[in-house]
Amino acid sequence: MGTLTLDLRPGAGLGPFLLGMPVCDAFAYIDQHPDTFDAVQVKYHDEEPLLCDLVVSFPNHGFHLRFEPRSQRLRLIEVFEVQLLQMRYATSSIGGANIAATFVAVYALFGPTFPGTYDMERCIYTLFYPGLSFAFPIPPQHAVSCQGREAELPLEFPDGTTPVMSRVCVYDSSIGGCGVGVGVGSSLKKAVLPPLPAGSLYLEEIHVKLGIELSFATGGQTLTFGLSPQDVWTELGRPCGIQKKQVDPMVIHSASGSKQRTTICGDYFYNYFTRGIDILFDGQVLNNITIIVVYLKLNSLHVMFLFHCSDKQDQKVCSPYKLSGTYRFQFLYQMQLHNRLSTF
Repeated sequence: MGTLTLDLRPGAGLGPFLLGMPVCDAFAYIDQHPDTFDAVQVKYHDEEPLLCDLVVSFPNHGFHLRFEPRSQRLRLIEVFEVQLLQMRYATSSIGGANIAATFVAVYALFGPTFPGTYDMERCIYTLFYPGLSFAFPIPPQHAVSCQGREAELPLEFPDGTTPVMSRVCVYDSSIGGCGVGVGVGSSLKKAVLPPLPAGSLYLEEIHVKLGIELSFATGGQTLTFGLSPQDVWTELGRPCGIQKKQVDPMVIHSASGSKQRTTICGDYFYNYFTRGIDILFDGQVLNNITIIVVYLKLNSLHVMFLFHCSDKQDQKVCSPYKLSGTYRFQFLYQMQLHNRLSTF
């Protein structure tokens, strides 16, 4: 595999990954390009999922995406192995195996800026631009020349050498100014989310009437039990995915370690990942909505609300919580896994 080349857009993103994008959009792109992103790591705090970022890492390309844990939107992009990724800016490139990412090269490509800052503890010099920062390790023998002052530009050591870039951060351009921005260590926390676009339906409030309907407060769409797939398309548009409901009623009798056999019934799901719902249709008789699944996904904390269509007057909800009447809440996107709905 050759070195990957991505467009570097200060304050906006890196290649197809844009600041503020939901994690579901990132995974959708990754899933569509398996040859490019063949190795993906997902990291999060297992015990306290809201404490740390949800990190999607690409070790073969030397960069990762940091998603804010509550909204699961992209707040920061870090390139941590510059030699594994070539970044294209305007008509020039930097990084990769064949293009030295030196301080002088960065300064020549991006132009003058405020003097950078020096982290004495980590021996890292960071140069800031709007929505962009570059980190340069300083060799121990030259650390004294950086201490106690802002380094002059372009930074060259007495022996004529220049430091080589080790890390790049892309963040919202509303941060920074006067040489202050997102760099290494604790300053990574300064990266904030860009505002949602006007009219965005992400994190939209929904209203649920048990056994009757689900409605979206902002968009105004309503899903009533018994609607056809055509009705759902009219209300919500094209689904992000369609999956057959998989059922294996005999798996409980299978011997331990034996290969499970899966049969597929006629029921199927419409997946609306960005709206946080799945819709189950009866594909055998009426071909209409029978179950609506709403997901709240905080990384390892899986909370699911399953709303049934029932002829009984006494409606029941299969969920960790007992709900009644009209229930309002905000939902987050759940990372979708293949065949994750097979046990319903």
